[in-house]
Amino acid sequence: MTSWLKRYASALVAAGIAAGGTAIEAQEVGDLLPLFGQPLQSAVGVPRSALETLQIELGRTLYHEKRLSRDNSISCNSCHDTQGYGVDGKQFSEGFHKHLTGRNSPTSFNAFMHIAQFWDGRAPTVEEQAKGPILAAGEMAMPSAEAVVAKLNGIDGYRELFAAAFPNSSPPITYDNVGRAIGAYERLFVTPGRFDQLLAGKQSALNGQEKEGLRKFAANGCTTCHVGPLVGGTLYQKLGLVKPWPNQKDQGRYDLTKQETDRMMFKVPSLRNIEKTGPYFHDGSAATLEQAIEMMAWHQLGLKISSADVADIKAFLESLTGELDPQVAAAPESFPGR
Repeated sequence: MTSWLKRYASALVAAGIAAGGTAIEAQEVGDLLPLFGQPLQSAVGVPRSALETLQIELGRTLYHEKRLSRDNSISCNSCHDTQGYGVDGKQFSEGFHKHLTGRNSPTSFNAFMHIAQFWDGRAPTVEEQAKGPILAAGEMAMPSAEAVVAKLNGIDGYRELFAAAFPNSSPPITYDNVGRAIGAYERLFVTPGRFDQLLAGKQSALNGQEKEGLRKFAANGCTTCHVGPLVGGTLYQKLGLVKPWPNQKDQGRYDLTKQETDRMMFKVPSLRNIEKTGPYFHDGSAATLEQAIEMMAWHQLGLKISSADVADIKAFLESLTGELDPQVAAAPESFPGR
């Protein structure tokens, strides 16, 4: 058992949480903090080589590059806005020819630390994830990886940028290098906030209601799934574990694996910045955070929680809001060929 898992198990005992996620008794906040591990640290200021910096800056340009789409109108940033907590605030994002995506676009913030990418976990890393939407017919709709490479080769300046960022790659512009560069940029998307101050030992970082919300969050069994530094993102869980989920059209990982054990299984989302990233769930079916809390309590835990509990848990969740450093969030000053 890893050291983090040992701390997690100890914290579950301290929180009075029995097998199956049933809460016996909520304890003081300090007893709960081992559930969440170490505080997040900003990625700004971390020493990097000149080559890593070139890859990051190329990734920044590609992340905001609308010419990676078929009609030059959509970029990664269109659905995962660095100025908008990594989302676009829509139930379903608009892709090529106004086509609506089949699932709500999750935030790109802190995503590189997740167990996998996409709601069904079909990509293991942000580097692999970045290559998916570019070729998806209903999203950026480029016809092939080869077409992406040809398009970039046809834009003055990109060949030089790729050659500098990937000096050992021949040719320099490859589709894998597109993903690698975007992933290098996304690995800066870390959003520490007040909750991390609490994890670091500053008890005054959260007020009384927020701490009470954390107690109730654990006592009601939410930490069965939402644990670790991201308060989620570490495992898959059946949606509608206790009470069936209303929307059964999307079967989650089952549609990917065809394994019965994966029916209605989805990646547990991180709750970092959750107050800013609605609407909620893979189907965008909850418009407000209060509604999302009530739905989770009912469908995952079989609980109808009081409005007072909802308000307290919401207050705790709002303490998970952090900030992406403006240096990271900024779009490139210019684009090649313009």
